[in-house]
Amino acid sequence: MKATLPFTLILLSSVTPGLGHRLDEYLQATTISVGKDRVDAQIRLTPGVAVYPIVFASIDMDADGLLSQDEQHAYALRVLHDLSFTIDGARLAPTLVSAKFPAMEDMKEGQGEIQINAAVDLPGGGTHRKLVFENHHQPAIAAYMVNCLVPLDPDIHVKTQDRNYQQSLYQLDYVHTGARVGPASVAWWTGANGLLCAVAALLFTRLALLWRHQRA
Repeated sequence: MKATLPFTLILLSSVTPGLGHRLDEYLQATTISVGKDRVDAQIRLTPGVAVYPIVFASIDMDADGLLSQDEQHAYALRVLHDLSFTIDGARLAPTLVSAKFPAMEDMKEGQGEIQINAAVDLPGGGTHRKLVFENHHQPAIAAYMVNCLVPLDPDIHVKTQDRNYQQSLYQLDYVHTGARVGPASVAWWTGANGLLCAVAALLFTRLALLWRHQRA
């Protein structure tokens, strides 16, 4: 347990850049879930009060003060266009699964959260895999956050997560054993690695909630 504490502190510092300056930032929190042949990503975008006009204008293309379904769909596709996924060096194209937009009043008050769900089909590969994710959407006003969930597939083991300071670049190294569930898999999840992944997911969720409370 002592060995996990420094890692936890490093993780905490890596996902909390600039918590004191949120009203003029566009928070973009991405959660990645790795499966056997697919990667799912949820991007939650919350504009601060000061940057809301910029974000709204980028969605409201006809400038009528309303966000039509077509405009929402087009914006979700633009967000995906600004994302990059590669697996073992091969570029992958994300597919839009769904998009949900909040009420305009909530967005004006800095409470509204746009939710975009995307999926990426993975080609076959070896046991050790490297996923690289980049987010270049609205970089002038963006505050990026990114993390992965504990894989549901017991044959997928997260090894390391690396980010740049802005968290616009994220690298996930993992192992896909392809083996059946057995005592070794159970031991792995009940060991230090499983604990660290759980801590990472909990911290990520906690920090996103803390950011929203501080801004409110």
